[in-house]
Amino acid sequence: MKLNEIRDNQGARKSRVRVGRGIGSGLGKTAGRGQKGAKSRSGVSIAGFEGGQMPLHMRLPKRGFNNIFAKDYAEVNLGAIQKALDSGKLSTDGTLDHAALKAAGLARGGKDGVRLLGKGTFSAKLAFRVAGASAGARQAVEAAGGSVEVIEVVSAAEKAKAKKNSVKKRTNA
Repeated sequence: MKLNEIRDNQGARKSRVRVGRGIGSGLGKTAGRGQKGAKSRSGVSIAGFEGGQMPLHMRLPKRGFNNIFAKDYAEVNLGAIQKALDSGKLSTDGTLDHAALKAAGLARGGKDGVRLLGKGTFSAKLAFRVAGASAGARQAVEAAGGSVEVIEVVSAAEKAKAKKNSVKKRTNA
């Protein structure tokens, strides 16, 4: 067997149907859409349409609430930080903040900063600069000889709102 002789199994890759390519193809002229009507035309929005009856997604009761002002924190457990320290992914010098934890692959997401949680064992003497910390996490860090500084993180939405309000105040004055 040679590399240039390797092929897929027969029928493993099926080419897509090219509709509207002449009568010889079997799907020419109307391209399998029939004749006239909404479904023969482009831009059809028939999914969920029940012939004029109130659609199911509108008949069902709506539940829950989505808070648009909720903070989005990257939650990091102390056990994960200790594991990263032991493996050498994280250095012990300086203060650990969102950027350092993100670089180590511990804080994913979190538009509004990092929140420390106390799950796992922790023994390193570190200084943290985070947006939030649970009481257990704070106790564990301080018991190991470290410190936790909670900072106020202003999100992009809050910055935009503050800017808009300051512009309004200047125009009104």
